[in-house]
Amino acid sequence: KLDKSFRKYMILGSCNPSLAYQALTSETEIGLFLPCNVLVYEGDDGKTVVSAQDPIVALGIVGNEAVTPVAKEAKERLERVIAALSS
Repeated sequence: KLDKSFRKYMILGSCNPSLAYQALTSETEIGLFLPCNVLVYEGDDGKTVVSAQDPIVALGIVGNEAVTPVAKEAKERLERVIAALSS
């Protein structure tokens, strides 16, 4: 859209509908903080980098303990996926 050159870079939306629903039923405004994006980009060394924010930190901003189990589950799932990509 900008006609600019940039490294290979993609933002993936990875919200799990079930986990998002659980979080939303505990805290309506949490949709602003859902850590749904995962980055995949080409590093300076040419290797693929996969990055995601920590859901416990992202959802902890809200200050509602009811979303902690959802954040933990989301973190575990993201860690499993990233670990599987590394192997």
